Parts: sequence; C-alpha cells; structure tokens
Amino acid sequence: MAELLRKWKENKLFKVVFAVAGIMSTLVVYGVLQEKIMRVPYGPRKEYFKYSLFLVFCNRITTSAVSAGVLLASGKALDAVAPLYKYGIISVSNILTTTCQYEALKYVSFPVQTLAKCAKMIPVMIWGTVIMQKKYNGRDYLLAFLVTLGCSLFILYPAAGDISPHSRGRESTVWGVSLMLGYLGFDGFTSTFQDKLFRGYDMEIQNQIFYTTLCSCILSFTGLILQGNLLTAIDFVSRHNDCFVDISILSTVATISQFFISYTIRNFGALTFATIMTTRQLVSILLSCVWFGHPLSVQQCVGSVIVFGSLYAKSFLRSKPRQLPSEHAENRASSPLRANA
Repeated sequence: MAELLRKWKENKLFKVVFAVAGIMSTLVVYGVLQEKIMRVPYGPRKEYFKYSLFLVFCNRITTSAVSAGVLLASGKALDAVAPLYKYGIISVSNILTTTCQYEALKYVSFPVQTLAKCAKMIPVMIWGTVIMQKKYNGRDYLLAFLVTLGCSLFILYPAAGDISPHSRGRESTVWGVSLMLGYLGFDGFTSTFQDKLFRGYDMEIQNQIFYTTLCSCILSFTGLILQGNLLTAIDFVSRHNDCFVDISILSTVATISQFFISYTIRNFGALTFATIMTTRQLVSILLSCVWFGHPLSVQQCVGSVIVFGSLYAKSFLRSKPRQLPSEHAENRASSPLRANA
C-alpha cells in the first residue's frame, strides 16, 4: 500500500491535480476576500479601506515567516542560493503586480478585469521568449488566443435572466485600464522569472519564497512609511475588528496559495501556471452553474467548447511522439522504395 501511494505521488497526473486543486481552492477564497476588503465599507460610518500596500505587507510578512519556519523545521539553512538582487527583482515585480490588481478594483468594470485575467497566457509567452529564449510557434499563440477568447465568452455572457453579481460593474477609466495592463505585464514577468530562477539554481521552493517575500516586506514597509499610511492603516484595522479578521484570513490564504504557485512553476513552468490561472475562472463558474442549476447561454457553451477543445488539442499535440532526425534518416534508408531507387 505504501509503495502504491509512493508511485501515485510520483505520477505526473497526481502532481497536476494537486497543483490545480490547491491553486483554485485558495485563490477563490483570496479573490472574494480581496474584493470585499477593497470594495465593501466597514463600520456604521461606511468607511472604505484604501491602503492596498498594507495588504501586500501583511500578506508577505506572513508568507515570509511561514517559509522561514518550514526551512528551519526541516533542518535546511536559510542561506540564499541565488544572488539577492534576483530575489529582489521577483519581489519588486510581484509587489507591482499585486498593487496594480488592488488599485484597479477601484476603477475598472468587470469586463475589463475579466479580459485582463483571461489573457494571462499571452504575456507569459512573450516574457518566456525575451527572458528564457523559449521558442513558441504560431500554433502555441493560437491556442493561447483561443483559451483567452473562450474564457471571455463564458464569463461575459451569462444566460438571459441569470443574475450575475458581476453585471453591476463600474465604468472603466483610462487609469484603470492602464493598471490592468500593468498587472498583466508584471504578472507575466514574475512567474517567468521565477521559472528561470528554479531552472538556473538548485533551489528549494521555500528558499525562493522566503527571500522573495522578505524583500517584499522591506519594500512594502518602506513604501508605507514614505506614503505616511502605516499608522493610518493600523488605526483603521484597530477600529474595525471585522477588517482585521478579513486581512488575517487573506494573509493566511495568500501564504498557502504562494506555496502552490511556486510548486506549480517549479514542476511545470510558467505557461502551465498561466493556463491554470486562466481556466480556473471558467471552471469555478461552470461548477456554480451545475451546483445551483443555472442555465448556460449559447455563448457560454461555445466558450466552454473552445477552451476545453483547445486544452485537449494542446495536450494531444504535445503527447504525440516526434520522430528524431536520426530515426527519420534510418527509416528513409531502410525504405523499400529508397532501396530500389
């Protein structure tokens, strides 16, 4: 039984399912809490929490403490494996990603958010070409475009009469759209550079998380001091206990999700992570429709077929064995037609 369990854990399918389940479950909770904190007023005076950088600081200091504890508990040293500036690059990019995402919630409508979040695969492919010299062909870009299109159709076009909480979106502004574009660019760079660091160094997941989040703590704390928002944010949280609870849960979930994200990038690469992040929105809404008996619109059915058809085609084409040049030459040499020529 133990041997069977060990083989199952080493199975690639198990690792993929583990990564997908972990990312989807934690980020669903993370997304709900993030939107609640930034968009729902607290207290009888209906005060809004406006300090997005404080949320970044709380998330990162929690993650840093947990990753350090895991390293020490496992008897592993806290020594940096890569040069510190490389951890710092990931940290800066990650802070910019999170800040753009938080701030954009104040300015953009749901369609703009959806289109941005569904387009994650494309910037990852662009950064992969620039940073890691990866080569993608037209088929890869076509599949990424189809997944983005399918998810957008599914989420933006609910069935007639179906009440969507996202239909009451606010108007988009130029600043809001710029923030979402910044979010896309920085997010793609962050995961790609993490992938590059994992491939370039023999690095534990906890090691990268610890140093990256430690740098993020220092940067976000410095930013709060320079903005003069640290004490203001602490005062707000101290006056609203429900906000303190929300931020505590958000930081805990953010820590767990960070481990799943790093696990996925280390084992499968940045593009697979972007694919999971893109399709998780479709899957979560599809499950909601099935669970609550909501009808699917024609556009949603078309979007589902496009997404899952594209992902299936991608898996099929990648699993198809390619003939090596030497084998191809041997086959040509041994061909009866070739011999009789």
